[in-house]
Order: sequence, then C-alpha cells, then structure tokens
Amino acid sequence: MALKISADSLADTVRQLLEEYGEDAMDALNESLDEVSKEAVSRLKKASRSAVNGTGEYAKGWTKTVIKGRLASSATVHGKKPTYSLAHLLEHGHATRNGTGRVFQDTPGREHVDPVNEWAQREIVDRTLSKLEDL
Repeated sequence: MALKISADSLADTVRQLLEEYGEDAMDALNESLDEVSKEAVSRLKKASRSAVNGTGEYAKGWTKTVIKGRLASSATVHGKKPTYSLAHLLEHGHATRNGTGRVFQDTPGREHVDPVNEWAQREIVDRTLSKLEDL
C-alpha cells in the first residue's frame, strides 16, 4: 500500500498507522486470550480427572476470568470454591495425617496444572503472532 504524504504530515500519518496497528494487536491478543483460556480450562478439567479420584468436583471447578482493556488484557484460569485450595496440594504432594496427628504417609504430587500453564503461555504468544501476521 503506497501512501503519498507531505513532509509536514509525516508524523501524524505514522502516529495514526501505529495506533491502528496497536488496536489490531490488542484485538488479536484478546481473541487469543479467549480461545486459549477456554481450551486451558478444558485441558485442566481432563487432567484433573486423572489426578484425583473422587466425585469429580475438583475437575468441574476450573473456570476462567478474562479481563480486557484498551492497553492491557489478562486471563486467569482458576479453581472455584471450595476446591480451589486443593490445586497446590495435589500438584506438589502433601503429608497425610491419621487421627492422632502424626504423619501417616507422604502423598506424592500429580503434576497437572504446570503443563497446562506452560502450554497456555506459549500458545497465547503463538496465536497472537499468527493473527498479526495475517493482517
């Protein structure tokens, strides 16, 4: 795309083009955040079923919160109450106590949150860059 501009309007034209690109970049980021956080919730629910035996409440409790802004956006995937506090214990292991208060056994951790977190961080960048390349 060739633009003919005068030297006097160069600064205004560059500013306008950068603003448009910034808006497109934020749109691409917001779209990527929505897609990846939704898929991350799905992956965590699936991984949580294999990490915990029980009623399935822990696996069902994963949700996402996406905050979209003009200059910054974020997505958080988290567990709902009352099972949100289990994630750390299940991920890293914990000591199990019997009725006397003594340690009965050490329960090993079952890694299920970290792999999804690492995937999501890479995937948001990859998808956003891909969308920007298509512009």
